[in-house]
Amino acid sequence: MQPLFFKSSHPAARAIAAIALMAAIGAAVPASAADAPAPAVAAAPMTQPDKNVESRIKDMHTRLGITPAQESDWNNVAQAMRENADTMSTLTQARTGQAKTMTAMDDLKSYAQIAQAHADGIQKFTPVFGVLYASMSDQQKQNADSIFRAHGRKSMKHMTAKAG
Repeated sequence: MQPLFFKSSHPAARAIAAIALMAAIGAAVPASAADAPAPAVAAAPMTQPDKNVESRIKDMHTRLGITPAQESDWNNVAQAMRENADTMSTLTQARTGQAKTMTAMDDLKSYAQIAQAHADGIQKFTPVFGVLYASMSDQQKQNADSIFRAHGRKSMKHMTAKAG
């Protein structure tokens, strides 16, 4: 039986849930205190903000073939992406700045803030992307589906490589 967070039928949702779970387990349970980096999660790439959000926005705009009629909806998607990147950047910069003095509990709480912000960001992004997705042609939807599927597979490969 799958845990509740894997109930979604959307591959990207399952991938994100799996990534979050693997990152949390891998970060919170070092083999021994001597083996654990200080802090354990500070170097985890999944918690680092994307420094190139504008290039991602431009790339996605091109790959999705956004039409002039879709620009208003696209602008909402781009704004959500920017806000999510800003939030993640703020949290990860604060975490990095405190990395050398954090206790284990501080580390876990900081990671929980980042994970929650990521989840909140997806919750904010999903409805604005849904409006855009509803306006897309079948070809655009196929492109979007492919982009999101590929991102989920890339994230899963990265996490399974780190776990091994």
